[in-house]
Amino acid sequence: MATLTDRLPENVTGRFYVDSSCIDCDQCRTQAPDFFQRNAGTGFSMVIRQPVTPEEIALVEQVANDCATCSIGTDGA
Repeated sequence: MATLTDRLPENVTGRFYVDSSCIDCDQCRTQAPDFFQRNAGTGFSMVIRQPVTPEEIALVEQVANDCATCSIGTDGA
C-alpha cells in the first residue's frame, strides 16, 4: 500500500500520488496517460494531473487498484 511518507515530490498536489515503491512498469501510464507520466530522472511514474469528474476519479481509482506494487496512493491532500 502506498504511503504518504514515501510520496514522491514530483506528484502534483492532491488525493492521488505515486510513492517510491514504483517499479516503472508503465501500467498506470498506459491505462491513464492523462494522469500519469514517467519521470526520466527518477525512473518512477508520477501524477501529473488530479482527476476531477466522477469518471476520471473512477479511472484513477481503478488504476490504483490495478497497480502491481500498490504504489498509487489515494489518501493524499
